[in-house]
Amino acid sequence: HLQRASLLLPALEAALANFSAGAAGGVVQPVRTVLPVPRHGGYLGVMPAYSAADDALTTKLVTFYEHLKDSSVPSHQATVLLFDPSDGTLKAVLDGSVITAKRTAAVSAIATKLLMPAFAEVLCILGAGVQAYSHYDIFTELFTFKEVRVWNRTKEKAVKFASSVSGPVRVCSSAQEAVTGADVIVTVTMATAPILFGDWVKPGAHINAVGASRPDWRELDDELMKNSVLFVDSRDAALTESGDVILSGAEIFAELGEVLKGTKPALPEKTTVFKSLGMAVEDTVAAKFVYDAWSAGN
Repeated sequence: HLQRASLLLPALEAALANFSAGAAGGVVQPVRTVLPVPRHGGYLGVMPAYSAADDALTTKLVTFYEHLKDSSVPSHQATVLLFDPSDGTLKAVLDGSVITAKRTAAVSAIATKLLMPAFAEVLCILGAGVQAYSHYDIFTELFTFKEVRVWNRTKEKAVKFASSVSGPVRVCSSAQEAVTGADVIVTVTMATAPILFGDWVKPGAHINAVGASRPDWRELDDELMKNSVLFVDSRDAALTESGDVILSGAEIFAELGEVLKGTKPALPEKTTVFKSLGMAVEDTVAAKFVYDAWSAGN
């Protein structure tokens, strides 16, 4: 039911705008609770949300582990519980990993549609995991790039990525090579220190920064954070969870929902960063979409 993440765009755009509208938007969502698992170097995140517009109530449980010895186990694993808001009954348990991958890429695509330069020809993806695939799929469906480049810390994964996606991808031997001259950059890594540096980035490029979801983890350096216009999904979450935002001291210009509502401009002519942490209401909207499609089919 989520073969094409682009089908989620209208519902996600509405949810982002409703979230940024405050109480009037009818989205109830705390900043996620993150429980460390110190013995094993992992984390458990709990992400509940209610959307009045969708009359949908969910919570996502997500585990994420930095550097697993067994690379066959994904770094992020998730489950979404969907409840009936009228009486609290559990209606469905959904694979949250697929939902997370698709809704995250869809939100990056929304940001890119608003913020990328007018003549974007080169897409660069740093990372070659689950999110790299979901971003590649929706970005090549919605936008026309002349060239797609990929870089990954272990080159074998980048080569595997390039050979398993539908179109031509250039595997780069360094992040700098991948980034140089790129118009749209996606960072989907498990990096804990910067892998993308401001002096590599073409002026006017748009960056979707998706990794580094802890207050002490980074993907982007200070120069890039401070010399670009910074957009986020949630101000509160970014100031609590994003090492790139907290440690650089970069000023947040707007939430994506404020741009969608028309209360803040998009500024595609500037160098822009969208720091995506992912919000519970995005999971709510995606889970309801999947559940409704499944119900209609039954």
